[in-house]
Amino acid sequence: MARGNALVLEGGGFRGMFTAGVLDVLQERGVYDFASVWGVSAGAINAASYKSRQIGRTMRIMLAFRDDRRFMSLWSFATTGNLAGGEFMYEEIQNHLDPGDDVAFNANATRMFAVASDVVFGTPAYLECASFPEDVVKVRASASLPLVSSMVQIDGHRYLDGGTTDSIPFEVALGREGAAKVEGYEPADRALVVITQDRDYQKSGLNERITVRSHRYDGFPYYEEALSVRASSYNAKRERLFALEAEESSPVLVIAPAQPVEVSTNEHDGGKLLDLYLQGREQVTKRLDEVRAFLAGRSGASWGDRA
Repeated sequence: MARGNALVLEGGGFRGMFTAGVLDVLQERGVYDFASVWGVSAGAINAASYKSRQIGRTMRIMLAFRDDRRFMSLWSFATTGNLAGGEFMYEEIQNHLDPGDDVAFNANATRMFAVASDVVFGTPAYLECASFPEDVVKVRASASLPLVSSMVQIDGHRYLDGGTTDSIPFEVALGREGAAKVEGYEPADRALVVITQDRDYQKSGLNERITVRSHRYDGFPYYEEALSVRASSYNAKRERLFALEAEESSPVLVIAPAQPVEVSTNEHDGGKLLDLYLQGREQVTKRLDEVRAFLAGRSGASWGDRA
């Protein structure tokens, strides 16, 4: 029995502009064939706009507010404890300046999961966003970067950015052997996976080493362990993803930047951001027939040009 398709979205701060470009084209072309969407950090922000069917919203927000010190800045960190201004992003923008369509979000049967990291246990948490505005806090938890964000508390748990523990949750979405099980979730048959670094990228772990050496999380040894192995875990996960994609009749199809991404997590250069958005649009547009065939289960020996 068919169990549907999953859409899996990696994070990466402003590198999420690539994902925004991909998702806008999918929506413009009427590609909504997903039973679930999984977002990590900026991927969760993109997922919310996709589920609420708001074409162009993520791109607009990133371009319009990139230089606003309330959005993402050292001023925000110094005054609120968060590099990305939580109240500004998840209250002012979400509800007033470029509001999310909560009615459309809640009416959409596609299930959305925001991946966060449980700081006490050092493990990923797959938080279902069943209703907005109540569950917007789960998106905030997923996108709260370590060291430069306050922990987000939900139901007695303390969370930070999901990228530390599961940057690309395709294995959970597909119910792969050894992957965590999400209560009440039936694993998908296939997953379209959007990543925000090119295929040759290797994570160095520098940021994680800086975070560990800050001693900010000395009281959370399991989380510190997750930080210390994040680079190797991330690189290994990408290897597994690409190996699975290379299999005949693979259950995954990956959309990735064709070249090294020069946009940083907190990029402010509007030209670079717009270019990355256009790269996302270009990558999925040239593979749109392939994407449609994949989601329909019409498999072949390979999934074409994986640029």
